[in-house]
Amino acid sequence: MLDGVRVALGVTGSIAAVKTVELAHELRRRGADVRAVTTDAARGIVHPWALEFATDNPVVTEITGAVEHVDLCGREGWADVLLVAPTTANTVGKMAAAIDDTPVTTCATTALGAGVPVVVAPAMHEPMYDHPGVLDAIDRVESWGVSFVDPRIEEGKAKIATEEAIVTEVARAATPDTLAGEHVVVTGGATTESVDPVRTLSNRASGKTGRAIARACYVRDADVTLVHDGPEVPYATVEPVESAAEMHDAVLASVAEADAFVSAAAVSDYTVEARPEKIRSGQSDLTLELEPAPKIVDAAREARPDLPIVGFKAETGGDDEAAAAAAREVLERVGMAFVVANDASVMGEDRTRVLFVRADSVSTFEGEKAELGARVADELAEEL
Repeated sequence: MLDGVRVALGVTGSIAAVKTVELAHELRRRGADVRAVTTDAARGIVHPWALEFATDNPVVTEITGAVEHVDLCGREGWADVLLVAPTTANTVGKMAAAIDDTPVTTCATTALGAGVPVVVAPAMHEPMYDHPGVLDAIDRVESWGVSFVDPRIEEGKAKIATEEAIVTEVARAATPDTLAGEHVVVTGGATTESVDPVRTLSNRASGKTGRAIARACYVRDADVTLVHDGPEVPYATVEPVESAAEMHDAVLASVAEADAFVSAAAVSDYTVEARPEKIRSGQSDLTLELEPAPKIVDAAREARPDLPIVGFKAETGGDDEAAAAAAREVLERVGMAFVVANDASVMGEDRTRVLFVRADSVSTFEGEKAELGARVADELAEEL
């Protein structure tokens, strides 16, 4: 996600600075090269040695004759992105007023003047975050194109956002906006059919692929709707569903104004009429009558004849030729842009191997599901 991206990490004097060592590690795990800059107040919370260890680079603690701010964030500077995390009310106000009295604010002014993308992750007590002057400063800085990662409001504090949210915004700032202005609907994970108030029918899908695709589309500047039975995520509007029928209805509502639809969910092929009470154990002659579940991609195609649709097709057996043939049948029936075929054995795993099936070609991808999400987003951008 951040392979080769150079991140200048500005650390200010919020107690959340204690989290920046792990944040720096996470940025590097995602492929970034990181150099840290601190204020004097931050040095009282996290020692520069800790940040030097976490980034594997010297830490800028003062601006000297070496003009470190220009070296890092100037027009020909080192950084691709300036990330200020955590950001105090004090620093936000100074950024809005172009006050340069700390290494971090001097880097921020330089970056904004040089056109270097800036990402800000506020962290402070909630009353400070709600101060009209702070809110005005945030609005002003946002109007200059700075990306803010909204804090988590908990226990009377505007706590720093999660590492996932921060890393995602950094990736968005550093990635070409090939899906800018596009609304992409993504489905992910399994659906679950109720048998009775206790029992369900489902499958082993984890939703990792759907979330990876949604995140990759957001990183490329799309407006993303994620339809799944899973958690809220910082990179998409989530439409929570459980059953195939609920996903069917949510998808049709979402694609009405969408520019593309990626059907990555493992939707139940069959549903069952739920019993109103728990089925008692010990019954030897119990029969469940299964009925076909609605075909969501067919319904989406009927509702939006010209909508670009990307499908997924899971098979078993590991036969590429058979998987490609099954994928091509769906491709032609629904009129999809392309279909991603995979073996069901990868459900729940972090890595995958898939076939990208188009009308006239088949190509293979193998790697992390996060990388697959990026590949799908890139190919979708070409379609659009």
